[in-house]
Amino acid sequence: MALSSWLCSLLPLRRGTNQIICQLARTWGSRGHCGARGLLGSEVIRNTRPFKRGLLFSALSYLGFENYQAISQAAVVHATAKVEEILEQADYLYESGETEKLYQLLTQNKESEDAELLWRLARASRDMARLNGTSEEEKKVLVYEALEYAKRALEKNASSFAAHKWYAICISDVGDYEGIKVKIANAYIIKKHFEKAIELNPKDATSIHLMGIWCYTFAEMPWYQRRIAKALFANPPSSTYEEALKYFHKAEQVDPNFYSKNLLLLGKTYLKLNNKKLAAFWLVKAKGYPAHTEEDKQVQIEAAQLLTHL
Repeated sequence: MALSSWLCSLLPLRRGTNQIICQLARTWGSRGHCGARGLLGSEVIRNTRPFKRGLLFSALSYLGFENYQAISQAAVVHATAKVEEILEQADYLYESGETEKLYQLLTQNKESEDAELLWRLARASRDMARLNGTSEEEKKVLVYEALEYAKRALEKNASSFAAHKWYAICISDVGDYEGIKVKIANAYIIKKHFEKAIELNPKDATSIHLMGIWCYTFAEMPWYQRRIAKALFANPPSSTYEEALKYFHKAEQVDPNFYSKNLLLLGKTYLKLNNKKLAAFWLVKAKGYPAHTEEDKQVQIEAAQLLTHL
């Protein structure tokens, strides 16, 4: 078979690459006559065999590299498509409240390097820990597991607002098992990641709400915990109800009625500030919020109890 025909019969490449290789082969010709005789005469023709061999090996190397690239790119596209499909299924299961099915789906892909999948797995692990049927021992394992997935998500993509948000949430959960000193120390880290999540996505009402909870928690901290914090840290974390209120209102502005607990906390914060009129306004809204989840039901009960004391 002529060299030109043989080269052109190899695995298909990109159109431009194939044309270049074939043109090189045709220019040389099946016997190496084209161009060589006119340039250097018969002496060159007698020495064309090594040159042809070199051309052949070069062409084969280039062909191999091009096909390797094509295969690698195809593999990346396939992997990306698979991850997108998993994320779509995961979001559907999350919206449907199928916590166990969601966890099973994502744990099958726990070795993934995709940050979007990993933070969802952190969330799913945490949700599994919060199920009523989960034992205390299982809950602890799941809480630490969630933190590990969130940490990996953050390592893979430090620009993911959701990775920062869930990392902060999971650190907070772990604090329940590690004592007051660790919990207070972690508060600085938690605040930093909530603030980063808000910076990366100012339209995420949940991150803003969580920053409000951080402020509310430290504004409400009992005196004995404040004393411990002062003994352990030169500048212990602190906040005010006014600051918490600012975040709760901001979350509501970004996404009105997005979360029953944000309405409840607006009411509770106004109670702490002795503004009963506005407290009642937000507590009524919390009490009337449609109960889609168990948490919504608990919010309705607490709001109704607080309203009876106004």
